[in-house]
Amino acid sequence: MAYRPTLMGTRGMVATEHYLSAEAGMRILQAGGNAFDAAVAATLAEGVLNPHMHTFGGEVSALVYSVREKRVSAINGDTVAPRAATIDWFKRHEIPLIPFTGVLAAGPCAAPDALLTTLERFGSLSFAQVAEPALELAEGGFPVHRALRGPAPAYLSADFSIAGNANHFRKAWPSSAKVYLPGDRLPEVGEVLKNPDLGRTFRRLIAAERTAQGQGRTHGLAAARETFYHGEIAQIIAAHAQAQGGLLTVEDLAGFRCKIEEPVALNYRGYDVYKCGPWSQGPVFLQQLAMLEGYDLQGMGHNSTDYIHTVVEGMKLAFADREQYYGDPDCVKVPLAGLLSKEYATNRRTLIDAQRASVEQRPGNPRTGVALLTGEEIFAARNWGPGTVYVTVVDKERNMASFTPSGAWIPSSPVIDGLGFPLGTRVQTFYLDPRHPNALVPGKRPRTTLTPTLVLREGAPCMVFGSPGGDQQDQWTLQFFLNVVEFGMEVQEAIEAPRFSSAHFPSSFSPHNAAPGSLRLEDRIAEAVCRELAARGHKVEMKEGWSEGDVLAIYVDLDRGILRGGADPRGEQSTRMPSYAIGW
Repeated sequence: MAYRPTLMGTRGMVATEHYLSAEAGMRILQAGGNAFDAAVAATLAEGVLNPHMHTFGGEVSALVYSVREKRVSAINGDTVAPRAATIDWFKRHEIPLIPFTGVLAAGPCAAPDALLTTLERFGSLSFAQVAEPALELAEGGFPVHRALRGPAPAYLSADFSIAGNANHFRKAWPSSAKVYLPGDRLPEVGEVLKNPDLGRTFRRLIAAERTAQGQGRTHGLAAARETFYHGEIAQIIAAHAQAQGGLLTVEDLAGFRCKIEEPVALNYRGYDVYKCGPWSQGPVFLQQLAMLEGYDLQGMGHNSTDYIHTVVEGMKLAFADREQYYGDPDCVKVPLAGLLSKEYATNRRTLIDAQRASVEQRPGNPRTGVALLTGEEIFAARNWGPGTVYVTVVDKERNMASFTPSGAWIPSSPVIDGLGFPLGTRVQTFYLDPRHPNALVPGKRPRTTLTPTLVLREGAPCMVFGSPGGDQQDQWTLQFFLNVVEFGMEVQEAIEAPRFSSAHFPSSFSPHNAAPGSLRLEDRIAEAVCRELAARGHKVEMKEGWSEGDVLAIYVDLDRGILRGGADPRGEQSTRMPSYAIGW
């Protein structure tokens, strides 16, 4: 039995982190837009409604399946390090770690280009059309929800809410206080909150598009992009960054472009699973599947001691390889073919002790097939906090969009006066160790945690799903996927099933610390299982029953011609806005 029903529709399905952004996406579908138009609209709306998790100044990692092209594409909407951002610069200024907050961790805003590029390549509508719901929310306002207002529950490691940051806004970031503390007070739940500066930013892009769209839709979108990255907006962004002590310049903004790439894929029991490349943590999901394919997971039983132990030990090995090898493939050689090979998975599987948990970081060597790398070559070094959203859409043609927008959260950087959004802080995920594959280099993309998933079966659309949650994203979504594929669960049941996660490996975020052997279990998991896992050496931490993640998903049932959508109710018990799905 599920807390919520699985929703069904025939002509379209949208699942997002807020009911108003889900409605924005559905509104675009009903106006004749496709899945890609709707996903862009919902993402823009999310940046207004959930600014503590994502705004327009952040990043977007996306996977799309185009029925027309009959292929999956990855949209690399990751930022890059500014040209002046070097390891030597931080050493000269005696800064041992790139700060978690503030403009020193800012690169060019990637989300605007990623969304405009998606519209140009895959969409059918104008920016003005897809931005209309977000524009209405920014100018007309929206009711403040509990997750945004705060404060956050005590069990979360970070409070991203307005309440948790109000004093800092007042003392240090008056431009943020102007938007989120209207009248110099904390807004109440249900109070209408507006962001007129953000509305004006959207209107600038719309005006530029309309001026140029007489030459065609593509010219209009290009003009909107030009206005953001080369015009007055870029000047305002650069001046803001420099006034706050940052390194971002107009040249960095003018030179930025997102990329459309080939995704990474692996077949698991007949399902072709697609992820973004090793500039994200996406291949970790595939490495976990490659190892787990060698086990009878059904025979172990769902959330049994053996099942959780096996899955977690596989996670540790996959994430050890992430830390050892993943980075921007334009700057480092990532041995991806070796990491995803069946032979390497077989070798790595031998390291999993069925009765004992590992507390070591154990990367392998995929270049030689060696299961365990030893010696000084190993890079070794948190609790997760909200700071990402997820948007997914499937339309009547069965185009599929899987978007993970994030960054430029309002607690991380001051709002840019006149523009209505802050800069992102993704540059903080770089290391200041030149030997590390994710070492800071000017123009390099920082390895991001943003990791949407898209699945085909026999070449046909099957599933799209994702979750916020930093390093835990590919742990929580793995469990959802196994719940469906191995245990035959319905979409909503698979989402709501009790979950677990680990922080065994170094965090992607500054200061990159780890909690070796850690295992977080929702307290809905059987007490006997929790005791047995502790006896095997896991450092068990019991969590609230509905606290591990926020998965959203759409399943394409081609036999019946319907879509099945689900959204996680866990947000109702945490600092998150409960996620929602809408079917049509």
